[in-house]
Amino acid sequence: MEVVVAPVAELARLAADAVQRLLTARPEAVLGLATGSSPLAVYDELARRHAEEGLTFARARAFMLDEYVGLPADHPERYRNVIERDLVSRVDLAPGAVHGPDGLAADLAGACASYERAIADAGGVDLQLLGIGTDGHVAFNEPGSSLASRTRIKTLTRQTREDNARFFGDDLDAVPTHCLTQGLATILSARHLVLLAQGRHKAEAVHQLVEGPVSAMWPATVLQMHPHVTVLVDEPAASRLQLAGYYRETWASKPPWQGI
Repeated sequence: MEVVVAPVAELARLAADAVQRLLTARPEAVLGLATGSSPLAVYDELARRHAEEGLTFARARAFMLDEYVGLPADHPERYRNVIERDLVSRVDLAPGAVHGPDGLAADLAGACASYERAIADAGGVDLQLLGIGTDGHVAFNEPGSSLASRTRIKTLTRQTREDNARFFGDDLDAVPTHCLTQGLATILSARHLVLLAQGRHKAEAVHQLVEGPVSAMWPATVLQMHPHVTVLVDEPAASRLQLAGYYRETWASKPPWQGI
């Protein structure tokens, strides 16, 4: 696990560099897209590179991490619509290239199984962007989630719903109770995981992710078992890291050609 502590703009640039290197080497690469506030600066940077530098997504495909259950198709906070607004409409991803779990399916369990097959049929995800919740969840794998879990329906914790209420006019009752989410084992199947976190409110979750024991109580800690994980955090999010000085030293000593 590589940890980089830097300003948010620098973190976004590093994540965008990784995406650009991948698409340059493999234009048909499969991306994993996250929603929420953590990847927004990355999407802004990718959109800028597309508009100003010709970065193309035309042959790429993408899979989303999760989706609320039951939100109407035109709801602005349905994750299909969020990712359309934040990234897809700003670059040249082909129509139908972005896939997400179907939170409106009549058979939710069947939709989850189909989503797992679709990821496998695409050859798996090459680079997965991730955020982390204040309680250590990744995607919507809440505390207590099986470390071997696959895409499934989950019940959101009250804390997660309170954290997300800001997207629903601060109305907790408007936040769905259920979601479909890639499981932790599904996420671990991606070849490169890039997790971003900003703000002091994420500091304890980042500390557990990087330096805590692997535990279902902090689901993100399972990422310690992956061979290629990059954790990009700003100074406030890094404030609880015991080895922060070491992480800064290793990053400063890294050969510039190596990338993340």
